[in-house]
Amino acid sequence: MQRRSFVQRAGLAGVLASGAAPAVVHAQSTLRWRLASSFPKSLDTIFGTAELFAKKVGEMSGGRFQISVHAAGELVPAFGVVDAVQNATVDIAHTAPYYFYGKDPTFCLGCAVPFGLNSRQMSAWMYDGNGLKLMREFYARYNIVNFPGGNTGAQMGGWFRKEIKSIADIKGLKFRCNPFAGRVLEPFGVVPQSLPGGDIYPALEKGTIDAAEWVGPYDDLKLGFNKVAPNYYYPGWWEGGPQLDFFINNKAWEALTPDYKSMIEAAAAQSHIEMQARYDARNPPALKQLVGSGTKLKPFPADVMTAAFKSAEQIYADLSAKNPSWKKVWEDYAKFRAEQNVWFRFTEATFDRFMQSQKL
Repeated sequence: MQRRSFVQRAGLAGVLASGAAPAVVHAQSTLRWRLASSFPKSLDTIFGTAELFAKKVGEMSGGRFQISVHAAGELVPAFGVVDAVQNATVDIAHTAPYYFYGKDPTFCLGCAVPFGLNSRQMSAWMYDGNGLKLMREFYARYNIVNFPGGNTGAQMGGWFRKEIKSIADIKGLKFRCNPFAGRVLEPFGVVPQSLPGGDIYPALEKGTIDAAEWVGPYDDLKLGFNKVAPNYYYPGWWEGGPQLDFFINNKAWEALTPDYKSMIEAAAAQSHIEMQARYDARNPPALKQLVGSGTKLKPFPADVMTAAFKSAEQIYADLSAKNPSWKKVWEDYAKFRAEQNVWFRFTEATFDRFMQSQKL
């Protein structure tokens, strides 16, 4: 038996050395993962990004690595995906990290915070700064390995039943917004509401909420918010460049072969780019359609912007004083934000202001 085993090993080694590997070496059993999205299938931009990711992994692996994509509520609730990945109920999720502010506000730094980085700056911090390293250190306590999985670009400020003329007009407003924006607005009398995308329209229609924000014209038109709230405000100062993530269970990740890991990384990067490309291409005609159908497009009053900025900066200072995880990531994030703000002042912002003043 020992001699036979030796001969078999020697024979295999000879074949491998000759470069002609037998079929059994190439054969791999199909790997199947389940992906839980935080979004409904009706949103072909965000939900579609997870579908694109799974499609690319399947193509690169020759069909050997299959990822089934499940909408919010099919496997777990929209806001239950972190627990599901942490506990290995699913292998991977696609979500907006700021949904998990309640677990720890540090999650938000991996997505967006009020008056934070825009989409290009966020990608720069993640890929060439310390962002990915710092967030992975934080997510490790939740058994998560993350990959950037898209960005919407700067969002709109949302749909309001009544006109907002000053900071006084938001008092008592029941506003569906992301949790961090809600905390910033609470000192001014806003009552924040946290709802998944698919639940916003009925709540706005029934008057359960007075206002709601989602993403921007393309998605908002599909969800029909213009039918129940006429005033469309901008900008979404709480989401200057919100990044979505693929959250992967750490044990599932470590079990992958190096080639499968490379496929995940490449598919995530392509998905990251394509999501914003879709929004940038599709938002302008959607906005024209909304305005043409009677939507009242308005900027937030200056006193709302100024008061919100001051409130946000105070919250960041308070968190840094009591939350070590936040402090570690925020200090790097804030430094990067300051440097980017100066740079963009001389380049992107000046160029954009000139171009937007031209008749094209």
